[in-house]
Amino acid sequence: MHGLRLDRRSDALKGGESGVPSIVPGNSSQSLLIRYVAGLDPNIVMPPAGGRLKREQIELLRAWIDAGALWDGGTEATSPARHVKHWAFQPVSPPSVPNISSSWIRNPIDAFVLEKLQARGWKPAPPAKPGALLRRIYLDLIGLPPSLQEQERFLNAPDRIDELVEDLLARPSYGERWARHWLDLVRYADTNGYERDAVKPHVWRYRDYVINAFNNDKPFDRFILEQLAGDELPDASAETFIALSYNRLGPWDDEPADPKEDRFDQLDDIVSTTSQAFLGLTLGCARCHNHKFEPLTARDYYSMVAIFEGLERSRKGRTELDLPAGTWTEIDALNARDAQIAGLDKQIQAIRDASRARLLASGHGKIPAPAVQAFLADTAQRSDEQKKLVKEYTPVLEKQSARLLTLKDRKAIAVYEKRIAALREATPDLPRAYYLRERSAVVRPAHLLIRGKAANPGPEVHPDIPEVLASVSPFVSKLEVSAPHRTSLRRLAFAKWLADRRNPLTARVFVNRVWQHHFGEGLVRTPNDFGVMGDKPTHPELLDWLACWFMDNGWSVKKLHRLILASNTYRMSKQVNPQYAAKDAEDRLLWRMPYQRLEVEAIRDSVLAVSGQLSRKMFGPPMMPHIPAAALEGSSDPDKIWKESDEREASRRTIYVLLKRSMIVPMLEVLDLCDTTRSSPRRQNTSVATQALTLFNGDFVNRQAQHFAARLRKEAGKDPRKQIDLAWRLALARPPAPSEMKTMLEFLDRQPLEQMCRVIFNLNEFAYVD
Repeated sequence: MHGLRLDRRSDALKGGESGVPSIVPGNSSQSLLIRYVAGLDPNIVMPPAGGRLKREQIELLRAWIDAGALWDGGTEATSPARHVKHWAFQPVSPPSVPNISSSWIRNPIDAFVLEKLQARGWKPAPPAKPGALLRRIYLDLIGLPPSLQEQERFLNAPDRIDELVEDLLARPSYGERWARHWLDLVRYADTNGYERDAVKPHVWRYRDYVINAFNNDKPFDRFILEQLAGDELPDASAETFIALSYNRLGPWDDEPADPKEDRFDQLDDIVSTTSQAFLGLTLGCARCHNHKFEPLTARDYYSMVAIFEGLERSRKGRTELDLPAGTWTEIDALNARDAQIAGLDKQIQAIRDASRARLLASGHGKIPAPAVQAFLADTAQRSDEQKKLVKEYTPVLEKQSARLLTLKDRKAIAVYEKRIAALREATPDLPRAYYLRERSAVVRPAHLLIRGKAANPGPEVHPDIPEVLASVSPFVSKLEVSAPHRTSLRRLAFAKWLADRRNPLTARVFVNRVWQHHFGEGLVRTPNDFGVMGDKPTHPELLDWLACWFMDNGWSVKKLHRLILASNTYRMSKQVNPQYAAKDAEDRLLWRMPYQRLEVEAIRDSVLAVSGQLSRKMFGPPMMPHIPAAALEGSSDPDKIWKESDEREASRRTIYVLLKRSMIVPMLEVLDLCDTTRSSPRRQNTSVATQALTLFNGDFVNRQAQHFAARLRKEAGKDPRKQIDLAWRLALARPPAPSEMKTMLEFLDRQPLEQMCRVIFNLNEFAYVD
């Protein structure tokens, strides 16, 4: 706060704003640093929070200063330019595929993986068994187990895996599965968070947009353009306006203590999410100062803020407003229509107001005198008691004043209403969407904020990208505004740069995410951080080859799935080799398929599918499944906060559950749903007692166990052996082993079928991919 820096020797010697050196090389007794951390100044405590330095730590600092206060690597701390050669900032170029002769290689992915294994003298794990591979592919691509018919069809022709993949990619449930991965990344939720946690109007249309984007295999470069600049595209449409919801998905405080600071918090949310989701960079760390570990400066950060500076949130006080979604021509026509309707409504209102005034002045209405006085009082001057009277007697006033309308008044209102109906018929309503908008091509100047505070504006900055990522900025040339006075086109220029194959990060980051969701870990194991502090790729050549292949194949996500699932690397078993595990416990060399627990959505959806209750209804407003009463007790309004859906509606896939930031459905929260307030590149994988209790004692699982048992009785009859066999095939896509059959028969001698179904839902094998 006072300009003191200790990461550069010159600044440390100079000191902060006081001008007194904090370090005097060779003389620790004269160094303010020692005076403060040793507690020699009674008025200053350093560190200001947390524990004080230990005596040996202080003595270490003394000795270092007395020895000259030498800096490793010279006299200055690392400058941003030092990291320009970092691997992730280099252009993506296709490496040569390793020239390896092996029958194990089905496509180039296998060649890259096998090369590293052979360098150690290792071999890949054996292939997965057909039944296990079948279940793996189903859960990976659509998040549901295969039906009995699908199992039989595949096991009769296990070599037709490519056809199976093609079939699953064509199913609507594929988009429901993979859209959830993207929604994690872009901090999707249905409400704003904070105290009121109001529902974001029509935000669910964005969720549906993402599902459709994956199902229609929307090229990823186009996917980028629509979400960041859907209103600035030449072919802007209802779909691209809905995609713009991306910018508005973050938490929002409808009554902030500091509106200016809140405004920059909103911009920070967009910049931080965008830099992580698309670039794999932690640019948000440069809001208050240059990034301490990455070649990213505060100027880089605020230049990105300037790109989004023109965006505004539509609202009326504390209430958010949605906006129409369509082509610009349709939106213009709708706005013109609404302006005409507003004028006609004003005429109708004037007639009704006159009737109300006559009633109040007459004193003949069934409204007590205090209420009449309340209505006649100036709105801004009404007392609390008068406000209550107005609210109470407004329905009475409306009803009685309507009776006093003259024949002339009624005819006039009828004419106006007929005109309104004609206007609505000629120009129908457009779908509503939840997006930020720019009102003009002229954007107010943006400034670098000193220490990240809105109250401390510094020098003006212009829209740009981080300097380390491009030698030529996409903002150097003047932007051509194709639709004058619409928007600044800053976001479109930025989005085009993101989707440009010369960008070193976008394709690398995205193919790594797809790999992660198939293998549990990415080739880069810090998927939102490709910077200097992030993990290095385990297979850098493979990562670059995949990135180039992805761009060369039209940025098609479905083609990328086909490629990965066609590899023998993907089709390996999970068989453990103790020798390999001792040297590579994290499976970084991909010598086997790793174990992966299913996300809560796939677990819940699988339970519904197996019980026979899964509703395939897609899209639309979110549903609200049953929540235990105890979970609502902490709410200030427990009777209204959660309008529970009926069981059929609540049996839809979990992607359609209302995500209320202040109260996540307990089952989802316990089983590691992501943090919806920020970009979440991967789910946590915890193991805590409440998970077992939820899956064994929870209302949902017990209810579905009853449905599962009813299904078994209906489809397998009364024979316990047939019931057990069917249950295993439905839930685990395999028949029970003899030992399992014996154990379950003994169990059914003591317990009802519903309890066996509950046990099956709690098997590790049910919660893990295979």
